Amino acid sequence: MSRVGWIALLSFGTVLAFIAYLSLQLAGVSCEVCMSYRGAEQCRTVSAATEEEALQGAVVNACAFISGGVTDSMACQRQAPVSKTCSEK
Repeated sequence: MSRVGWIALLSFGTVLAFIAYLSLQLAGVSCEVCMSYRGAEQCRTVSAATEEEALQGAVVNACAFISGGVTDSMACQRQAPVSKTCSEK
């Protein structure tokens, strides 16, 4: 492999390592949320930098499983969670 190829490979590897490092640092809080909508219930766990982001992500994720489209998903997200628990990672 030529010198330019090695430099490109090293640069690409460095960028990938940096992205992986940042991704792992963002998960400071983990929340499990259970949502109920039209008789269906789903619990999902999400990790994020803040509790608010983790809760919102878990609600969106749970509602995606039990709703039937964008309108239903938005209606589900407006419901109060059946349960929610959060913990620091």
